[in-house]
Amino acid sequence: MNSYKYKLHQLIFCLTIAFGNFTNAETIYSISNIDNGKVAYEKFCAECHSISLRGTAHGNELVGKNFLNKWNNKFNELFININQTMPPGNNNKVEYIDYINILSYILDFNKVDDINLTKLQSININDIQENNWVSFSDPSTINQPEDRKSLFKNKTIYDYKNITINRINYPNKEDWTSWRRTPLGHGYSPLNEINADNVNNLKLSWSLTMAEGSNQGTPLVYEGIMFLIHPDNIIQALDSTNGTLIWEYRYPYKKGSKTLGGPTKNIAIYENKVFMTTYDAHIIALDAKTGELIWNTKKANFEDGYTHTSGPIIADGVVVSGINGCERYIKDGCFITGHDPDTGQEIWRTSTIALPGDENSDSWGDTPPLFRSGSDTWIPGSYDPVLNLFYIGTSQAKPWVAASRGMTPKDKALYTNSTLAIDPKTGDIKWFFQHIPGETIDMEVGFERILIDEKNKKSLLTIGKDGILWKLNRENGEFISLKETMPQDIYSEVDKTRGIVKYRDDIILSKVGKSFSACPGIYGGHNWQAAAYDNVNQIIVIPLHQLCADMVGRPIERVEGGGGYGGDSKSYKMPGKDKIGKLVAININNMKEIWAHEQKALFLTGALVTGSGLTFIGDLDRKFKAFDTKNGNLVWETTLNSALHGFPISYGVNGKQYIAVTTGMGVFRALTSHISPEIYQPEGGNAIYVFELP
Repeated sequence: MNSYKYKLHQLIFCLTIAFGNFTNAETIYSISNIDNGKVAYEKFCAECHSISLRGTAHGNELVGKNFLNKWNNKFNELFININQTMPPGNNNKVEYIDYINILSYILDFNKVDDINLTKLQSININDIQENNWVSFSDPSTINQPEDRKSLFKNKTIYDYKNITINRINYPNKEDWTSWRRTPLGHGYSPLNEINADNVNNLKLSWSLTMAEGSNQGTPLVYEGIMFLIHPDNIIQALDSTNGTLIWEYRYPYKKGSKTLGGPTKNIAIYENKVFMTTYDAHIIALDAKTGELIWNTKKANFEDGYTHTSGPIIADGVVVSGINGCERYIKDGCFITGHDPDTGQEIWRTSTIALPGDENSDSWGDTPPLFRSGSDTWIPGSYDPVLNLFYIGTSQAKPWVAASRGMTPKDKALYTNSTLAIDPKTGDIKWFFQHIPGETIDMEVGFERILIDEKNKKSLLTIGKDGILWKLNRENGEFISLKETMPQDIYSEVDKTRGIVKYRDDIILSKVGKSFSACPGIYGGHNWQAAAYDNVNQIIVIPLHQLCADMVGRPIERVEGGGGYGGDSKSYKMPGKDKIGKLVAININNMKEIWAHEQKALFLTGALVTGSGLTFIGDLDRKFKAFDTKNGNLVWETTLNSALHGFPISYGVNGKQYIAVTTGMGVFRALTSHISPEIYQPEGGNAIYVFELP
């Protein structure tokens, strides 16, 4: 037996002594646990961390130098971690011996050859008995020195003015009061003090370290107060001119509820409250003046896999939000809810799955209701206050590959991969448009909805992982036009007259265990990094990823609690494309490309456009850049501490314009460390940076 397997055997033996009351531990936990661990890993772990252990957008890598640097000589802590929290929300369904087996398989896969047995023998059984609540139990926990080791005390914003629905829909030019500034979803600021002539004079105004985790949040600014969402369900109120902390709130989520690396894209403000959706599938309201909890409403059970990656939108005075974690076979499936802002009471709940009794139920073929999964809402919606309609995109059916879910792409599986127009008062679906019926490659079209007014029509723009930009009539959902923003080989037909796409025959006929290629791949094309719309020049600026993937469907157990993503993939650069980061500008009137910029580093923030004709965006290589929106010329860049992430904003206070952006990595590290190993990617580095002119 070679050295690392001998020491692995010792590790398993020590874990057995520490945790098991067995008379013949060495016999029960032999090196054969590696084989059993492989089986258990593929059953419980592979859908998020991949068969290869290289990680996915939904789980960290478990092999290689990054993993070993983090956990070497701390395998006891690793064991406690996976025992307490994995799989997210379902760890009570995994047998104890499976955790031993999984750990042995992971360490064997990494050829671990240096194990500190002394530390391993010190593992305390009491540490893993319960999924303990995080110690923060009060909205003002930062007032408790024993918890936060700080003497800071929350303050009150005495001059706070309740924000009206009209102010949210039509904000002052200096404010950023919704996810993409307005409910229309433009990501556009009319401020123009910072322009192409003076942008090179930008200086750092202030910065602030943020909590670790997947940092995809969007700050809001109202009347000079910044409401900043951190990973770990933390919200801070800050003086937006200098970063001075006013109050902080830490949500006491249960450890096992933290999934998908914890990205939280947005919060909402309305009247005297700040609203946040949480890791454990709750929605809460805080007092905007003090940060104190006003109400807390449970939307779903996180132990069924439910969670949130996007927050609420205020639509006609209703707090509207979707939900994630719907890849499992559970009775309730995915849905969208509307809540009363004053009480937290659920007003309505609308399923995003066509169930029996729905006129589109037969779009799932003979699939029983329990096994109709997916149709998550990963991205916040948009709202038209004139039409009084809320718009949101749904993700694909789960498992990803149609054959894995016992279907074919000919089964449309409504209302997956669709744009939904919803009455915010009742939850009624007024119309829908399905972009990719029967989706089978994780080619979702579940991202931002941008509402624009053209000369004779009210339009909606959206773009999915396939790189197709769609234009719909947002009054009735009728197809208007589409634009392919990048090369693709997944469709044999793209009907630009009727708005219909058809997969290649080999994809349609693909069976479980049969791999196929897709360009673009599961990371896009386009992804959660939102496009921005310059409504003065009628230009949409879109971040793209020039990546492909090979995918194979796995067999899925059709039982309650089963399901999952059901597919394995390998991503790689689009052939002939060494520069995989792309930024493209499209004229929305004729849907023609105006300019494109390509670079080696992926763009990892949403785009921000301003009234002076600038587009701000950040990338993997720590660069924050400004482009001329009309011609694509790079006019400014600076290097920050870490990869840029999240959604940049611009706001003003007393006539001075500021640009804010967040840094740090998250769920994309599993991809970027593999695709772009030549680019230095620091660990951690979560922060917000705010720039101003001298």
